[in-house]
This record gives sequence, structure tokens and C-alpha cells, in this order.
Amino acid sequence: MERASGVLCNISSLPSKFGIGNFSRDAESFAQTIHEMGFKWWQMLPLTAIGCGNSPYSGISTYAGNYLYINPYELMDINLLTHDEVNNFKYNGSPYKADYNFARWNVKNFMQIAFSRLTDEMKSSVKKFLKEQNYWLDDYAVFQAIAEKFGSKWWEWEKALKEHNQKAIEAFKRANEDRYEYYVFEQYEFFRQWNMLKKKINDLGVKIIGDLPFYVALDSVDVWANADQFQLDGNYRPKAVAGVPPDAFSDTGQMWGNPLYDFDEMKKDDFSWWRKRVSYCFKLYDGLRLDHFRAFYNYFAIPFGDETAVNGVWHSGPKNELINLIKKDNKNAVIIAEDLGLLTPDVTEFIKKTGFPGMKIFQFAFDGTQSTHLPHYYDINCVAYTGTHDNDTLLGWLYKANEGARNFALKYCNFQGFGWGAGGPECGSTKAIIKTVIASSASLAVIPIQDLLGYGSDTRMNVPGVAEGNWEFRIANEALYGLDRAYFADINNTYGRSCGM
Repeated sequence: MERASGVLCNISSLPSKFGIGNFSRDAESFAQTIHEMGFKWWQMLPLTAIGCGNSPYSGISTYAGNYLYINPYELMDINLLTHDEVNNFKYNGSPYKADYNFARWNVKNFMQIAFSRLTDEMKSSVKKFLKEQNYWLDDYAVFQAIAEKFGSKWWEWEKALKEHNQKAIEAFKRANEDRYEYYVFEQYEFFRQWNMLKKKINDLGVKIIGDLPFYVALDSVDVWANADQFQLDGNYRPKAVAGVPPDAFSDTGQMWGNPLYDFDEMKKDDFSWWRKRVSYCFKLYDGLRLDHFRAFYNYFAIPFGDETAVNGVWHSGPKNELINLIKKDNKNAVIIAEDLGLLTPDVTEFIKKTGFPGMKIFQFAFDGTQSTHLPHYYDINCVAYTGTHDNDTLLGWLYKANEGARNFALKYCNFQGFGWGAGGPECGSTKAIIKTVIASSASLAVIPIQDLLGYGSDTRMNVPGVAEGNWEFRIANEALYGLDRAYFADINNTYGRSCGM
């Protein structure tokens, strides 16, 4: 990976007129803005259909796109919606917060209208798309149609359907053809718009880093359609679930609840499920972050039904047997290993041998130790962040840090003068920290948009372990106009990041 910098911002956080960021001209404008400041990468959260708590990390499909990002203006351009109809679907609420409930209702309504107006030529294009993507799209469309009637807890469906019996599935499709075809159209339109947007972004000189969660949700198409690939009992319930053990942050650990993979079963066909999944991502993105990367080495299994993680045990993962196949399938691909958390020496050595760059987080550096997250310890083969989507913003972190850590961080970054806590685009403390990360030896430096704007804790994207109120941060257009573009363009140029890709 050549020396460059990027901005972390999810699609949902962009400005738009429809209650949530989407594939609009505002997305193009955002890419143009970061390009002008010398940033060459745009890192996003998973684009896949969201599930519990609106989290992009608990989606109902590892392939299907999040239909909430579909832009009605694009449907107007192909005469499936009128100008007046689009105006009627506009959102009148706050531009600073994603309204998922409104967006769900809104998009379903205008998509249903568009679906009813498909021409024969458009239907032919949709059928062609289904044929090309049939290996995942058929299951997704029928799953969604069944879930409309019986709910998404597929293990509670009638026997033949929950067992993914093909005769029962085909019979259901025939009886519910309209709903099945609607969900095929939904995905066709998502990917039509995404591919157009991505080309425009790439044409500007900006590349996209996607994000792949390690686990999938139990109530997902993936588990229903591939039950033999997971550790499930005879009633299709998990034998054990994912999480992390007790540590300094939690006496009882974390319960994530995802079903675990049956890697012995997956090995029988050379991990085909995993390899298809990763290779598919490189059709969507130019680079990929693999979340919870340590689980490729070993993963934590918690007995199903336990209320805490204290009884969990470590099991061996597929290690380099799978990683080498991923490398073979995706030669020279840009892959980032999310290697955060407490890592044992053997896990660290495994990650190092993969050759994938790991992550360094500035906010983790000031814990009173000579932390490897201090920028002077960075090697070239890493990706440096001021913070991730799971961290507080830089300004929020400074406010909450103890005085010693805060003073050391400000001194380390050569922050001069007073008023470190004055937020906004001219915030001197956050700009000094960003400059330090940009100046580091890390091959790639990524800055969350909230930190470029000097925002506080009220704009935090996610608080791990908190189920509600996350993933809602949005930017107003006027905020982007206020960015100190000259400052960021200067530091990207000064520290050799503007010319790299």
C-alpha cells in the first residue's frame, strides 16, 4: 500500500433530503470535498442490509445491500417516480440524525411505486441481474418474502421452509411471486445506483475501503441457507455463541450472540463460503477491512443460554489455511486486519505473518505505558486512525481523559496555547492530533469526519455494548462547507500523502 490518507464516514451519515444519507449527489460532493483536501481513500462501514439496532455489523445478509441508501432521484431519472412524488417523500426532521424508522417507511413506499411501473425492458434487466447474482439473491428475495409473513426468526418457520427445502421454497415463490420479484428489484436498484456512484467516486481519484464483519447474525439469510456451515443443534439453535472474555473493561466479558462457524465442515470444500464472501467484497470496494481479525486464529465460544461470557473458551480458527486461499483468490488486494484488543504473542505473530497491515489508534496510546499506539512506534505496514467508529470523537476523548493523559497527548502533538476544548473546524487541539497522525510513518492514515470537523461526543457513531441510539450521526451540508480544506490539503501535501494511492 502506497503512502496516502483517507476519511472514515458511513453512507448513512451523509447529508440528504430523505432522513438518512444515501446514494445522492451529496455523496459525490463528499468525495469531491475529501479529494480537494488530498485524501485518497474513503472508508465506509458495511453497505449490507442492516439488522438489530440498525447496526451494519448485524446484517440480515452478507451480500444484500442496504436498501435505505437507494436514492429516489435516480428513480425519477428513469421515469419510475415523478418530481412531485419525490418531493412528497422528503424528510422534514433534523439533518443531524439518521431517522431509520422514517427511512424504512419512506423507501419501501417509493420503491413499491417504482416497482409497479417497471417496463418490459427494465424487467429484462432485473432478470439478467438475478441470473448473474442467483447464488445469493434468490435466497435473499425468498427469505424476505417469507419473513414478511412469518417474521425473520426462520428457525420458527414451518418445518420444510426452515429446513431450506427446495420444493417448499419453489412453492412459496410461486404463491408469492410479486413479493419475491419486489425484493429482487430492490437489490437490482441498490447495485445499479452503487455501481454508478462508485465509478464517479473512483473517477475523482478516490478509492473506497469497505468493511467485512467476521460474524453474521442468526436471523440472517446466510445461516438459514447454509445451516450446515454453522455450529447449530438439531433445532437450528446455536450450540455456542460469539463474544469476548472478561477483561479490564468488563468483569463478565461481552456477549455478541452470533452463531459460530463450523470450520471443520467448511474445510471440506476449501472454505468456499468464506472465499466467495471475501471475493464478492472486492467487486464492491477497492480495499477491505476484515473485522475481528484475530478470530481467524482463534475464536471465543460461549455456551448458548449463558447470560455472561465468563464460561467461554477459546477454539482454534482456520488460521493461514483460509488466509492463504483468500490471498490466492484476491492477488495484491488491499486488506486491513482489525487487530485491536488484547492480543497474545501467538496471535500477534500470526497477524504479522499474513503481511496485512494492522491498525493503530491514537486514542489508545495514552494509557500510562509505552503503548505501540504512540505514533513514534508505528511501522510503515499499518493503518493509523485518530479513532474508529467504536471510539469517542477526538474532542470527546480529550474532555473525558484524565488530566495527565490529556496534557501528555497535547504536548506530544505540540499543541500550543490555551483553549484546547474549543470545538468546531478551527479546533486547535484536534487539528494538532490529526497532523501528528498524518505525519506518522503509517502507510495509510484515516481520520473520521467528526474529527476533521472538531465535533464532540454527541456525534459519536457507536458505543459498544449499548443497544440503542447508535449509528445515527449525520452531517449537514453547511458543516462540510466549513471544513478547513486548506489546512488538511497542506498537511497531506507536506507529509507526502496527496500523491500516493
